[in-house]
Amino acid sequence: MSLSAYHQHTVAGPVIFAGVGVHTGAHVRVAVRPAAIDAGVTFVRTDLKDIDNAIRVSAEAVGQTRLGTVINNAAGASVSTIEHLMAAFCALGIDNVVVELDGPEVPILDGSADVFIQFLDRAGRRRQEASRRFIEVLEPVEVVEGDKRAVLLPSDRFEVAFEIAFDSAPIGRQRVDLEITEQSFREELADCRTFGFLKDVEALRAAGLARGASMDNAVVLDGDRVLNPEGLRRPDEFVRHKALDAVGDLYVAGLPLLARFEGLYAGHGLNNQLVRALMARPQSWRVRTLAPELAQAV
Repeated sequence: MSLSAYHQHTVAGPVIFAGVGVHTGAHVRVAVRPAAIDAGVTFVRTDLKDIDNAIRVSAEAVGQTRLGTVINNAAGASVSTIEHLMAAFCALGIDNVVVELDGPEVPILDGSADVFIQFLDRAGRRRQEASRRFIEVLEPVEVVEGDKRAVLLPSDRFEVAFEIAFDSAPIGRQRVDLEITEQSFREELADCRTFGFLKDVEALRAAGLARGASMDNAVVLDGDRVLNPEGLRRPDEFVRHKALDAVGDLYVAGLPLLARFEGLYAGHGLNNQLVRALMARPQSWRVRTLAPELAQAV
């Protein structure tokens, strides 16, 4: 771990991008701006003028988790599909930012976190003179829903293990198990795209979802066929994207984790239930810094 990993970070300058929301179909412009020490991640809906339009990310701010993570505030302002951008913030060690957007949904871009990483790289990161704080999990916390399971276990680093199973030949049963570092995220998860089935599109659109979805921003399956002309980026792209989602969903805890996450058939809903369960059991975790290690290294 480099010395800078022990400090809080924000972006060095504004990060500007725009695109279509995968569910709303709305074209949204986004500006990620620097924020102060200990400010965390706050989304601001600049298109909403007459209400409180700021939403600080937290487990409690998550209000809906069907096919994405949606946050809202008491005034009714909401932002959907934050998970890929949150995963990029987590992986790059970005603690404090303000995300301004002029619409209801973070753009899906190519369906992965890779383009977010590229934009953030161009702006660069600025070290802040404060110790980075972590949530250290001290005892197992688990949530179960039918055959789905998500658990956080004590660990001295952040690890993500995920397993999925689908009755579709390109997916089948897949598993990934990684220590999440900036390098591993960039190399193993960042470019893995969201996915869906052609048979579900009509029902999703009738429910107000997937209105911006296309083969430009998702892997689309029709039974046992991948319809995207370019095919898959990796044979197990599907489970790797689920792990990417989990990294973003867990970062709504407000601080990076020192824990091992294990997900079995889990999704955004169970991921958020797990973070809420952790927050509700203060004896199961503590906030710590790595300042002693920093002092020793110097």
